[in-house]
Amino acid sequence: MIDAVDTAGDQEERMISRGNTLLGTVLAVGAVVLLSGCGSSTDGDAKPVTASASAEPSLAADVPHTYDPCKDVPQGVLDSEKLHGKDPANGDADGGVKWRGCAWVRSSSYSVSIRTTNLTIDLIRSRNFPETTEFTINDRRAISTRQFDGPFIKEACTVDVEMKGGSLEFNLNNPKSTSTGSLDSCDLARSLAEKVVPSLPATA
Repeated sequence: MIDAVDTAGDQEERMISRGNTLLGTVLAVGAVVLLSGCGSSTDGDAKPVTASASAEPSLAADVPHTYDPCKDVPQGVLDSEKLHGKDPANGDADGGVKWRGCAWVRSSSYSVSIRTTNLTIDLIRSRNFPETTEFTINDRRAISTRQFDGPFIKEACTVDVEMKGGSLEFNLNNPKSTSTGSLDSCDLARSLAEKVVPSLPATA
């Protein structure tokens, strides 16, 4: 007979698993939409549309190599955010889009990937994602976007901070069922970026 009351550990494990699963989905859908442009949705499914052939910002040839998120994100920042469980989060998409970095999770809270990418701020802006917001961090251009079209759109947010030849990307998933679920995912992503970006080399 199955016990009707889960332990706290079981609940946390399920929340982390859901967070990691949704983060993976967000990353995959984000890659497709970045390449094809924003489209409409039906029953919560993303429906990318083909981008126009008009002139648009070009994609950098490769990700910036002056910063390795897996090694260079300060441990003090990870500790302050209680982030752990580092896993590789590299990715390549059709059209030459690349990501290199790692993903972390905060128990009973959000999960996040921090990666360098050859996507530039101008290229991301050109996609006209929902709730696109531009700002600066340490005198670097930055942009936050909602890149996931569906019932969980508010749970995910992507912040990109300008680097030479691309950007440093924070892709954060904050399920409503977690301890930080009442907080806006873009606020969390921006706050984390503000802690990490000072560790970027001046030449990056």
